Amino acid sequence: MPDPSPSPPPSPASPSLIRGAGVAAWRQIVDGIEADIASGRLAPGDRLAPETSLAERFGVNRHTVRRALSELAARGLVRATQGRGTFVEARTLAYPIGPRTRFTEIVAGAGRQASGELISARETAANAWAAERLGLAAGAPVLELVTMRAADGTPISLATSTFPLPRFAGLDALFRETRSLTLAYRRMGIPDYRRLTSTVTARPAAPEEAAALDLAPGRILLVLDNVNTDPEGTRIQATRALFSADRVEMVVEW
Repeated sequence: MPDPSPSPPPSPASPSLIRGAGVAAWRQIVDGIEADIASGRLAPGDRLAPETSLAERFGVNRHTVRRALSELAARGLVRATQGRGTFVEARTLAYPIGPRTRFTEIVAGAGRQASGELISARETAANAWAAERLGLAAGAPVLELVTMRAADGTPISLATSTFPLPRFAGLDALFRETRSLTLAYRRMGIPDYRRLTSTVTARPAAPEEAAALDLAPGRILLVLDNVNTDPEGTRIQATRALFSADRVEMVVEW
């Protein structure tokens, strides 16, 4: 009796089966990396292996790796930085809010390195929000600074601050030089300043805000509005600062 004909080669898996396997695979990657973070094998600030290495480790393609990294970012466990790679998110920073709030001191007290960057500066007319908080007439001349503050290189806040003119003309140059508002104030003859009011609200990040803070789209922001005064009680600064809710915990100390 003749041997049976050889079996035909198996047909390619259907798209539905491929999708099912892909979903299972990316979830395994998420679980694996999450376990590495929980155990301390991956510490805050560590850079994850490149996509090609992760694909080889888990036996999947790069598309599946990207799906897993997207899920980890949505959970606030990692952040992707253009051109630098994907990093484990830093631990949450306890951020006290009280009469004397200093970013550099708060970050240093947590054992981390603080940094500041001036994004933009311009002289403009006070809008209604700033005028009310500074006790100015609407349209009065003000200096507006947009600054980014970071801890260990991780963006923590994006702030827009308004200062009365002509008193604070040149403050932008001093901030560029010192990278500290406290030091810039001292150079202008203001030895200290105090918080008059603080208001905290929350909302989803707009796309441009998420990009600036290295956040996944739609992550929640804490919005801190505050007014500072000089030692004589004169209002000198109104600020709206945006904080990643995944990276800070506001602590009221009034």
